Amino acid sequence: MSERAITLELPDDLDLAVKTTPAELGAQIRLMAALKMFELGKLSSGKAAELAGMSRIEFFEMCGRYRVPVFNYKPEELEAELKQDIEQARKRKPW
Repeated sequence: MSERAITLELPDDLDLAVKTTPAELGAQIRLMAALKMFELGKLSSGKAAELAGMSRIEFFEMCGRYRVPVFNYKPEELEAELKQDIEQARKRKPW
């Protein structure tokens, strides 16, 4: 996966205000952006998890923690996601 950087200007003392390290703050901003974009339907759960830097299972756990609904799919979108998940699972584990 290739990545690109986006520069975000923040107040100098923001990490102190939220009582976290700069690295943790960056991770939190990515997670919050991923959660909101997923909630708004802008990102799939897979892409949102990728943005947040975690697995889909971990991302779904974060959705629960932050009360973001995980089932905001149209029926045809849900079917496509499930088919993709099954296909990926078959590639990873021999049945």
